[in-house]
Amino acid sequence: MTTLRWGLIGASTIAAQHMIAAIRANGGDVVAVVSASADRAATFARDHAIAHGTSRLDDLLGSDDVDAVYISTTNELHRDQVFAAAAAGKHVLCEKPLALTLDDARAMVERCRARGVVMGTNHHLRNAATHRAMREAIKAGRIGRPLFARVFHAVYLPPNLQGWRIEKPEAGGGVILDITVHDADTLRFVLDDEPVAVTAMTSRGGMGREGLEDGVMGALRFASGLVAQFHDAFTTRYATTGFEVHGEAGSLIGTDCMTQAPKGDIVLRSKDGETRLAIDHENLYARSVRLFQEAVAGRGSPAASGEDGIKSLSVALSTREAARAGRETAIDLRV
Repeated sequence: MTTLRWGLIGASTIAAQHMIAAIRANGGDVVAVVSASADRAATFARDHAIAHGTSRLDDLLGSDDVDAVYISTTNELHRDQVFAAAAAGKHVLCEKPLALTLDDARAMVERCRARGVVMGTNHHLRNAATHRAMREAIKAGRIGRPLFARVFHAVYLPPNLQGWRIEKPEAGGGVILDITVHDADTLRFVLDDEPVAVTAMTSRGGMGREGLEDGVMGALRFASGLVAQFHDAFTTRYATTGFEVHGEAGSLIGTDCMTQAPKGDIVLRSKDGETRLAIDHENLYARSVRLFQEAVAGRGSPAASGEDGIKSLSVALSTREAARAGRETAIDLRV
């Protein structure tokens, strides 16, 4: 097993609830955390048994004890923090969306490439055993040629996560950059296909402030001709999540699978009836860290690369533009 010593850029909820444990489960060590608040950094370090907490990014990046960084700050900060980490020779696993513009995201990936450091995007859902089982079933021809897909990823954003996501357009808030970007990556992964155009409508259900959508529905057209529907929201308290792919010879029905938890079921429906696919659930974040560490060692690639992050961001930005313009919008997939 390849192990890394990690620095956390951002004393975030996702780091606390998922990533620290995922790193340690893979034999890695979390050696430092940086936050804009020195007090928050110190408290976070103490609560999570991290040796060093600081409010100075240079302190963390200048340490010889840090091999890689996990970035989970607000979205508008990602670009400069990735630039700084790459300049310091640290490998980078960055939360989605990578940035607020495609030019910035592309520059981030290019900067890491030029400095010879591995960059990954923390799109956790492609690590779900449910989605990997769907991808394998499609590749094996079990539903024939895929024709349509449907993602329902409308949830209720809990109060502890609301904050900037519903209050700060300048930080990249809103449901599209928070959830639709995940749909884009998961669809690309499961279908092994690229979206080329999108149409969408947004809504405000009372959670997002002026200028920030808290609900969206839309449709993506893929290069193969497949059409995918998506529904994302922050405001649905009692909805379930799911992912469906319908082909000429069968359908894959995924339930309770657009989630951070290792759970969910996939049913294959065809002329032979219904079959529940065998699912070997695994912690999504632990798998992400494992594959990232293997990529650093020169064995394979991160679960989601920086280039994957660019493409999912492009889908999200095109979705927002399509909703504002009221027309189908092309998706720029250049990386």
